[in-house]
Amino acid sequence: MKILFIGDVVGSPGRDMVQEYLPKLKEKYRPHMIIVNGENAASGKGITEKIYKQFLEWGAQVITMGNHTWDKKDIFAFIDDARYMIRPANFPEGTPGKGIVYYHLNGIKVAVLNLQGRTFLPALDDPFRKVDQLIAEAKQQTNLIFLDFHAEATSEKQAMGWYVDGRVSAIVGTHTHTQTADERILPQGTAYITDAGMTGPYDAILGTDKEAVLKKFLTSLPIRFEVDKKGRTQLNGVITTIDEKTGQASRVERILINDDHPFFG
Repeated sequence: MKILFIGDVVGSPGRDMVQEYLPKLKEKYRPHMIIVNGENAASGKGITEKIYKQFLEWGAQVITMGNHTWDKKDIFAFIDDARYMIRPANFPEGTPGKGIVYYHLNGIKVAVLNLQGRTFLPALDDPFRKVDQLIAEAKQQTNLIFLDFHAEATSEKQAMGWYVDGRVSAIVGTHTHTQTADERILPQGTAYITDAGMTGPYDAILGTDKEAVLKKFLTSLPIRFEVDKKGRTQLNGVITTIDEKTGQASRVERILINDDHPFFG
């Protein structure tokens, strides 16, 4: 079982990269399942129903979210009907949407989980306690469990990795928009990377127009941040290989596509 994960898609530049490169990535890696983090897909913050459906049309099976889940108002009109979109499961009880989804593939079931960290982010329910509940629920149906942990602090992501080692097939960090070079298989068989990176502007700062960000640092004045649509673009992600019976990972590989790292199909 191969699962392709595409890191935080930022605005229209990110969506364009997904549309262009997803067919090429499918041809090269032959993934059985594709997961996309779409929490920044609409103008850099949030997602719309149209974009959610575009991702599915382009070949994604599950869309994960994060701290920008609620930034587009129309999310409330469709999130409960979005069968294959999940938001962090540790949002407070009664929040719209869900934090776990099961994808069926030729008789095989994959559980996809979404959680958000609490360090340097809004205080939510404890993700460590919540992941225990989600794993226990998922294990009743499958050993194939994929976790998108949307968190700021490297330490919190590493802690979660060690906490779920051997209990989930893969844990992929998102949110920081900077791909880390620490992909590995943890001792008990869980694929891990601190952050998968982002898909979108390359000549920018975390996907945002760099001149605006520099002005903010230099003046400390309130500055409007917008997605950079002028420069080059990139696609970041990971591909994991998982044993269908045991749920243990055997391989995890970073994917990095930009002008300095061209794609070779």
